Amino acid sequence: MISPMTKYSFILLNGEQEGLLEKLQEIGLVDITRSVKPVDGQSASLFAGVERRSALLQALDRIEFPEGLAPAAVDTDIAEAAEAALTRLTDLQEQLKAAEKEAALRLPWGRFSPDKLRQIADAGVPVHFHVTPSKAFKKEWADEHALQVVSEQDGKVYYVVAGPDILPDPVKMPKGTYEEAAAQVEALQAGIDREKAVLLAARQRRAEIEAANQEGLSALDLYLAAQAAVPAAENTLVTLVGYAPTENEEAVTKAIEETGVFYLKDDAVLEDNPPISFRNNKFVRMFEVLTDMYGRPAYNGFDPTPFIAVFFLLFFAFCMGDAGYGLILIGLGFLLRKVDSFKDYAPLVVTLGIGTTVIGFLFHTFFSMDIAEWSIFKGFPFLPSKIAGYDGTMVLALIVGIVHLCLAMVVKTYNETKVKGFANSLGTWGWTLLIVGGVAVGTLALIGVLDKDVTKWIIIVLGVVSAAGIFLLNDLHRNPLINIGSGLWETYNTVTGLLGDVLSYLRLYALGLAGSMLGKAFNDIGGMILGDGHSIALWIPFILIVLVGHTLNIAMAALGAFVHPLRLNFLEFFKNSGYEAAGRNYNPLKKQ
Repeated sequence: MISPMTKYSFILLNGEQEGLLEKLQEIGLVDITRSVKPVDGQSASLFAGVERRSALLQALDRIEFPEGLAPAAVDTDIAEAAEAALTRLTDLQEQLKAAEKEAALRLPWGRFSPDKLRQIADAGVPVHFHVTPSKAFKKEWADEHALQVVSEQDGKVYYVVAGPDILPDPVKMPKGTYEEAAAQVEALQAGIDREKAVLLAARQRRAEIEAANQEGLSALDLYLAAQAAVPAAENTLVTLVGYAPTENEEAVTKAIEETGVFYLKDDAVLEDNPPISFRNNKFVRMFEVLTDMYGRPAYNGFDPTPFIAVFFLLFFAFCMGDAGYGLILIGLGFLLRKVDSFKDYAPLVVTLGIGTTVIGFLFHTFFSMDIAEWSIFKGFPFLPSKIAGYDGTMVLALIVGIVHLCLAMVVKTYNETKVKGFANSLGTWGWTLLIVGGVAVGTLALIGVLDKDVTKWIIIVLGVVSAAGIFLLNDLHRNPLINIGSGLWETYNTVTGLLGDVLSYLRLYALGLAGSMLGKAFNDIGGMILGDGHSIALWIPFILIVLVGHTLNIAMAALGAFVHPLRLNFLEFFKNSGYEAAGRNYNPLKKQ
């Protein structure tokens, strides 16, 4: 749910804002509206420092250090020393590549003196260098020319010719000997090791760099907040506006009063455009990242995260539809807890894995095998293969889709009534009564709770009341004829759109079926290769095919199981619930 916000308006002497902001930064609860990008030279300098240190920390994770390398003793600022070493290291590594390439070109020519060869050439006997494929080289050339073979490597003959030369494949004389190139390579490698020793020291003192980066982030955030102050009274006073969740009002008020700054506080209203903070339980909080992908609601809107938490989990499990794949996801989630950059998402992956395992067992599928045929699960309440003569999974997907859309319409009706009032939302009430009420009455009639006569009269009453809201009372401030025309147009759009929305949920069935069939295909291929299983040698290709096949299938299924459930929530549910992403994230000023 959306946390109520309290608005704090500060009026203080110009120059006092820094002390106030430092106090607010310590408690980390007040959102001061501020820029997230540099606004002047000083903030640009702070921002650049943060970027450099962040890039350095990432680079330290990528560098490979030779065994036995001792860290260098660094007396200056470790971050600055490491940044300079990283720049020099990049340059030396480029030089090393060129030097190694040159050494490889010189290696086949052995030892020679370029100076002496130039002296011989000046005396009128030039020496020419050739590299000819071994198959094209003719031994009789040595009888016809002053030719000396130097070496033969990698299917090529390296030779020199003195005097006149008409032989093929001439190349330029190397600029020096291999020994000289090797010495250059060795010197560059030594330089690289010296720079890596500095970077190794930086890695060992990583905590210092991270602390400096956190200080830089905090300083940047504080500076940008200070720049948000609005001058008043010929620059004598400044005003600041901040927001904090109402539940933290006592702590915020206490901290502000300690500064002695004059302030006013009021309940935030929509016109203030306050930041949006969610207050959800641990389970729902895992799915807030999905809501933020679309955008946070307006202050008078509703938090869609609880609905996303339930239905995204359900839809994801539908699309995966395999208990074995669910167990793999659970294991992957526990492994992600050990990876710093992904550990925040580990609980979500584990939760999706648990949901997939439960739905997979309901669909009696384990690594694309039908476990309903296993004697151990005899009598287990699996989903029936047929419901009313149709595929059970397909029927269940449509039922879940109808429930999802009906819930969206109920949410829209409730929120619109809360914002606009009952009288101004009669048109929405009409549609909700007609569709949601019709679905509910139809369901009760199908299961035998209502008899035909009662059902008929309920439908008539629902139809009359709904028609009044849709065609006559959809806007009390308009001409009734205009309302009727508007109602007809909305009827056309609703009927055609709603049918397409319901059919969209068939993708849950289709994706689950596709993944199951592909996994079964890999099982069948492996089974054909294995045969009766008596040959131990055939177990190796069987295991490889099944392992690689299911790995690919899990990857593809997980991608589809993420994208399509997200679409059903972002498009079908949000459209029918009237959700609009018009809010901004709650970003309190705090120590980074």
